[in-house]
Amino acid sequence: MIRSVVRGTGAALPRRIMKNADFEGMVETSDEWIAQRTGIRQRHIAADDETTASLGEAAARAALANAGLTPDDIDLIVLATSTPNNTFPATAVEIQNRLGMQHGFAFDMQAVCSGFVYAVTTADLYIRGGLAKRVLVIGSETFSRILDWSDRSTCVLFGDGAGAIVLEAGEGDGTIADRGVLAASLRSDGTHKEKLFVDGGPSTTGTVGHLRMEGREVFKHAVGMITDVIEATFSAAGITADDLDWFVPHQANKRIIDASAKKLGIAEQKVVVTVDLHGNTSAASVPLALSVAVADRRIKKGDLVLLEAMGGGFTWGAVLVRW
Repeated sequence: MIRSVVRGTGAALPRRIMKNADFEGMVETSDEWIAQRTGIRQRHIAADDETTASLGEAAARAALANAGLTPDDIDLIVLATSTPNNTFPATAVEIQNRLGMQHGFAFDMQAVCSGFVYAVTTADLYIRGGLAKRVLVIGSETFSRILDWSDRSTCVLFGDGAGAIVLEAGEGDGTIADRGVLAASLRSDGTHKEKLFVDGGPSTTGTVGHLRMEGREVFKHAVGMITDVIEATFSAAGITADDLDWFVPHQANKRIIDASAKKLGIAEQKVVVTVDLHGNTSAASVPLALSVAVADRRIKKGDLVLLEAMGGGFTWGAVLVRW
């Protein structure tokens, strides 16, 4: 059977690093308060010349280089983002142009922080359906553009950045030993919209709007929803937490990551954590963490890796990949 195998990973971060202490003159908070409640110590903030498209392009080029491929080898680009350069066209098309691609096709995927997980499963379907042989899957965000910098409950949480992977069609035997995407579970529930949303949009206010979040409500639902899709993915693949080599969760809050891993019985040493370095980068979160763990050689060929994310909507999902 056809499997979607990861050929390369890449990342891109804005030049500016904003430490927790930098907020102390802006809102009523402190480095200690932020670190204790979230695990975040710093985040990257995009300059005026750094956009979702430019960061996505840089991450894509890094992933292509890591894979030993060029844009000519790519059939499809799927970009997960909630902060596109324009209302339309899709920012994926702009990245396609930046890469010099005049073939294939490209589109954006909007599932907020779950976007990359949704995008990987979508790319996998295109590959297994025979419509693409190689796909660039990118998560790129500039959440700093939609933050209310006077709201201390949200402005300290988010950062900007991009991560990417190259997926390529490969042959498998249809077993858990195959390399590539092995199983996935996706969910959404629109009844939770008001708990995490942006209060603007073309069809409602005609403005970009700002991010609004009921932090306690999000935290209350997060662990249960995350474990739900992960257990469904384990069941589909016929494995348990003990079989995992690495758990790469959405990097939103260290307490959510720790609680989820504990509830699932995933050992602490198997969890990849980058929230301290990047903050919550929404759809860029999982591919950024992947890129770090691949670059430092924690994740290596043959490892069983679980990706997981939850975002506004709510949306949530998990993907199991044999590296």
